[in-house]
Amino acid sequence: MPFLMFILFVLIVVLVYFVFVSLVFRGEIKATFDRDPAATSFLEVLLTYAGLHAIIAYRITHKLREIKIPFFPRLISQLAKWFTGIEIHPGASIGQGLFIDHGMGVVIGETSIIGENVTLFQGVTLGGTGKERGKRHPTLGNNVVVGAGAKILGNVKIGDNVQIGANAVVIKDAPPNSTVVGVPGKIVKKEGKKISGVSLDHTSLPDPITQRLDRLQKEIDHIEAEIKDHHDKKRQENENI
Repeated sequence: MPFLMFILFVLIVVLVYFVFVSLVFRGEIKATFDRDPAATSFLEVLLTYAGLHAIIAYRITHKLREIKIPFFPRLISQLAKWFTGIEIHPGASIGQGLFIDHGMGVVIGETSIIGENVTLFQGVTLGGTGKERGKRHPTLGNNVVVGAGAKILGNVKIGDNVQIGANAVVIKDAPPNSTVVGVPGKIVKKEGKKISGVSLDHTSLPDPITQRLDRLQKEIDHIEAEIKDHHDKKRQENENI
């Protein structure tokens, strides 16, 4: 009988947990289904998605930090890091709808600010650049996508609807509706048009260096063709004399 009571208690606790998470974190759960084709069931997302677990732990630690409880926010965040591979400082400010895909190696620093409907892939770092105090981590706008392995360092501002390519290193501000690629990150307008909604393509992005090299090669080919034409005309003139 006591064993059955224990089983019943555990089931009630699990049910209450599922209901609580479903209500409080419905934005993150919806973002998971919207942006991850591998998400097939509600139960799977709740139990197996490390990104969601890391966000739940962050929300708890952030609230504890806001009410000035010492030590425990950092302890819980470290435990969450060991379990999920994702480190989110309790002091960060994160909007609704954050989706961390895979997530291993993601680091979000203390003074980071993240807007709504942001997507971070594995290996992303929102880090500082030195020992300065105050605002020393990035600010991300709404609908930002940060590709796998990308690093955004320092107190830089990333505007709304920005896409950051995989493995980019961003150390300067990026305006809204732009794309950033390369090391160091270079800003490129995506076809000169506003990026609507959330796009998860963080690999098929323009490369400004390659584009400039292509333009330079075309200029060289044009000049070589003109020089060849000039030499051909000179040779014909000499033959006619």
